Amino acid sequence: EAAAMARRAVRALVLVGLVGAGSSFHTPYKPEQSRHFDVTKSSTFNPITEKVFDLHYADGSHLRGFNGVDQVWLGDYKCTAPFGVITDCNSPDFNGVDGILGFGLPKSGEEGRELPTPILFAMTDQENKMSNARDLTRKFSFFSTDIDAEVQLGGYDPSTTVGEMWYTPCLSENDFIVGVTSLRFGHSYDSSTELLKFSDPMDEPYLPSIMDSGTSCLVMPGDTLGGKLRNVPFNDFTNLWEEGKSFWLGIGGREWQVPFSSWFLARTNQTCVQPSPAGMQGLLIGDVFFRSFMVEFDMTQRERPIIGIAPLNLKYMPVRNPQLGAFELHHAPITKLQLLRGEETMFPAEHTERLTQVDQIPIFNKKGTQYFMDVGVGTPKQPFTVIFDTGSAVFGVFVVKHDLPMSIRAQLPDDMISTSLYMLEQKSSWTAKLPLAGVSSTKLAAGVVIVNLCMVALVLIYRRKRRAVQYESISHDNC
Repeated sequence: EAAAMARRAVRALVLVGLVGAGSSFHTPYKPEQSRHFDVTKSSTFNPITEKVFDLHYADGSHLRGFNGVDQVWLGDYKCTAPFGVITDCNSPDFNGVDGILGFGLPKSGEEGRELPTPILFAMTDQENKMSNARDLTRKFSFFSTDIDAEVQLGGYDPSTTVGEMWYTPCLSENDFIVGVTSLRFGHSYDSSTELLKFSDPMDEPYLPSIMDSGTSCLVMPGDTLGGKLRNVPFNDFTNLWEEGKSFWLGIGGREWQVPFSSWFLARTNQTCVQPSPAGMQGLLIGDVFFRSFMVEFDMTQRERPIIGIAPLNLKYMPVRNPQLGAFELHHAPITKLQLLRGEETMFPAEHTERLTQVDQIPIFNKKGTQYFMDVGVGTPKQPFTVIFDTGSAVFGVFVVKHDLPMSIRAQLPDDMISTSLYMLEQKSSWTAKLPLAGVSSTKLAAGVVIVNLCMVALVLIYRRKRRAVQYESISHDNC
């Protein structure tokens, strides 16, 4: 019992210690490059000024604003939904884009009460009579290629995968976190070296790991995690680095290979592997994983979400236009969205000095990956391109706060109005994006609701370059 309590405590403390590990961007946020939501031109906009938010993300990004309610479009789906009206931003990641589309889970406690309901939850709410997406199952799947990416709402299309989809329950009720029991590196699995050398291998060792589309690379421990490990995984990786080697991640009782072509960027001759910030007790699994696997995020279970993983069908061609299809399979309705792709320079949050000192191998990737989706807000619809991020729970678009009607500005906190959008302090804390709360130690019961008809609607997702527990798996052929 004591050991079980200790394990639960570790899970709940994955990111304890991140507070105060601030960061600073060398390139400013340029609001003039973004489109802004004009609340005065939407006949259906309703401000909820008593609910304000102040979000700090793990890369140092800082967003502030208040809640609003209006018509929201994702592809052909629309609903009346709450969203974030973003008045302030400090991050150059948002230069040229218009907001953020978080596909994460609702937060608990006071934080959850102040944030708008995640858009996928609002759209699939059976009580939301103003939604045409109520028949969608509360799932989505995501993958990327070297030039494209795609989100599938409602489940996943089997033609995008080869082999079975394997499932494992998340460690947290509020975040897409799985347990990684092994991280190997080598030319073949049999000859590979284990990078996670646990101090007590008899204590069901694992590291909590976030599945995050907002992270470009594979982020592994840069220290011993307070003695939990006998080694420093990132240091071992640098010593073992060699072209042609792969990673193998142990998730859900299976080994998932991330080939050399996914984590080494030949175009820039750089690796996409990074050390974790001080205080972080796990891994971040980013774009390098989504280029090899279709990952399904199942939020239909009350206890905890379930993550499904299947090898990606490399012959599958991502959609170019929104589509709707039907499959006579045991699948729930699915919608697919296409992602945009472009290029942007990476902005390191913390490790600039340390990484420039490691010059024997190309450790730091100054080109990473970020994903974007076209959405619409308001009546009539105002178009926006927003960052797609599974690590955030907030959907929000930018406004120019000094153009807000006086009736709205008068209800907002004084500091929100007095702080200029152009002068927001360029420092922020490591918080909020990756919190662990309400972690349950109860194993999820295996079982999936099967629907006979699979409707598949495809919505475009754009992709661009950016900065950079062992559970029994359940294998089945349905979404």
